[in-house]
Amino acid sequence: MGERTVDIVTVGRRSGRARATEIWTTVVAGEIYVCGTPAGTPGSIDREPRDWLANLLAEPRFTLRLKQSVAAELPARAVPVDDRATRERIFAAPQCAYYREHARSMDDLVEHGPMVHVELVDEARPVTDALRARALDGPS
Repeated sequence: MGERTVDIVTVGRRSGRARATEIWTTVVAGEIYVCGTPAGTPGSIDREPRDWLANLLAEPRFTLRLKQSVAAELPARAVPVDDRATRERIFAAPQCAYYREHARSMDDLVEHGPMVHVELVDEARPVTDALRARALDGPS
């Protein structure tokens, strides 16, 4: 998936209405992630999740809207990534340089940066299979 800038269409946790958020995806080893830098002000321990993340935690089903090289709406499910080793591996990938550059530290990023694994579902599954096959051919 060459689309980095996409829309994710979530269900508002309070309103129940569709909410579109423009966001980046990151593909590492054929898997799609939505990541971010830690929320909150520097030095703060209060870290409220961003609206998109709070919505996905309340309702993991969403639509991944591709809009750059092709227009497509793909049904997806967000799975929070809580495993520290996985979070370190993803945030250390070259594709995540932006997040490392804009976080206070790698430890802060791994500990507090939002990250969900995007699972394409139903008719969108062949896209995931193609990404995984491409990852076997070389680094993504």
